[in-house]
Amino acid sequence: MLSFFKAYKVFAIVFGIISIIIIALIYNTLNVYKPLPIYQPAMVSTELVDSTIQYQKKYHKIADFKLLNQNGKIVTQNDYKDKIYVADFFFTTCQTICPIMTNHMVKIQKEILNDDEVMLLSHSVTPEIDSVAQLKRYATKKSVNDKKWNLVTGDKKEIYKLARQSYLAVKENGDGGPYDMIHTENFMLIDKKRQIRGFYDGTNAEDISRLLNDISVLKEEK
Repeated sequence: MLSFFKAYKVFAIVFGIISIIIIALIYNTLNVYKPLPIYQPAMVSTELVDSTIQYQKKYHKIADFKLLNQNGKIVTQNDYKDKIYVADFFFTTCQTICPIMTNHMVKIQKEILNDDEVMLLSHSVTPEIDSVAQLKRYATKKSVNDKKWNLVTGDKKEIYKLARQSYLAVKENGDGGPYDMIHTENFMLIDKKRQIRGFYDGTNAEDISRLLNDISVLKEEK
C-alpha cells in the first residue's frame, strides 16, 4: 500500500509539472499579440517636446501639414490617410548620423516596397538649404522610391512645429535663430489614426529590426 502512494506521489508531481508547462505554452500562444503603446507628450523627454504640450497625457495626434517633396509635389496628411508610416528629421548636408539613418530608411523601404499600407516621410530641418532640387539630387543618390517615400521641405516654422508639437522629435537650438532645431536619430512609427506608436534609434540596426517587427504588430490592429 505504501509503495502505491509513493508511486502516486511521483505521478502527481510529474503530471503537475507537465500541466504547468502545457498551460504556459497555451498562455503564450494566446498572448502573442501585444498592442503597441500610444505615445503622449508627457511620456517623452521634455527636451524634445514643445513647452505648450509637455504635460499632455492623451489625445495627441500628428497635426495637418502641407509641404513640398523631392518632385515639387505638395504633400499633405491626406497622402498618408489610412497609412502606417515611419517619419524622421534630417538634412541632406549632414555628415554625421544622417547617412546612417538614410541607409536604414532605404532598408525599411526595401522591406515595405510591395506593402500598400506602409510609407515613409523624411522632413528636412534645414529647408533653406534643402530646396526641391537638392532633395531630388539626394533622393536619386539614395534610390528613393517616390511612391513609398517623401523627402519634404517647406516653411521652417511649420517644420519646427511638426517636429516639436507633433512628432516630438527634435531639440531646440538655443544658439540659433527662430525655429532652429537640432534633429535626433529618432524614427517615429505612426499609425493610421495619426498616433505615435514607437520611437527607434535610426542609427541602430537592432532598433530597425524592432521597428519592422512593430509594423507587423501594428498591422494586426483593427
